[in-house]
Amino acid sequence: MSLIGKPVLYSYWRSSCSWRVRIALNLKEIPYDIKPISLIKGGGEQHSNEFREINPMEHVPALQIDGHTLIESLSIMYYLEETRPQRPLLPQDVYKRAKVREICDVIASGIQPLQNIGVLIYVGEEKKKEWAQHWITRGFRAVEKLLSSSAGKYSVGDELTLADCCLIPQVFNARRFQVDLRPYPIILRIDRELENHPAFRAAHPSNQPDCPPEATK
Repeated sequence: MSLIGKPVLYSYWRSSCSWRVRIALNLKEIPYDIKPISLIKGGGEQHSNEFREINPMEHVPALQIDGHTLIESLSIMYYLEETRPQRPLLPQDVYKRAKVREICDVIASGIQPLQNIGVLIYVGEEKKKEWAQHWITRGFRAVEKLLSSSAGKYSVGDELTLADCCLIPQVFNARRFQVDLRPYPIILRIDRELENHPAFRAAHPSNQPDCPPEATK
């Protein structure tokens, strides 16, 4: 099968990793198709032999673009930035660019992986909420501190960046696990600023083709 044509994003509606890539694609106004991959149905479609050929790590997202298949959300977003520099999501200033990557890494490496579906299944039903709250709270303390010196209107200055693409899905996850967000006023302010932005709204889980009807009630 040829991979040339409209990009195809393998995505799960509530996956924050898929969500951040959807935001980046939307902000850059890159048309794409979504191929839903259920992380629950039949034990998880990500574990199928077919999908393992696409992503040997057996998780989402994966993006087929320009004749290539890319996995890992940050790698995908950096590729989009480098191959489609219009509507940039990394600042020109070298220090600010490093701050964007710093915030992305804290969220994508230090918070989200510790409360993804595979880890929570391993932790167990009784302890998963406490586990997720602990690691999100620990991570958000760090993010709030970083934002105190980097934020303007958004996470780094007054322009949208990849840091915002990573932050907003993580706020959703924090609410899902009933984390007290009152200690993080900068995070909350940025979340309010972006909740009705068209690119962010279009990427929201409730607007995905595989979102269960009951999740929108």
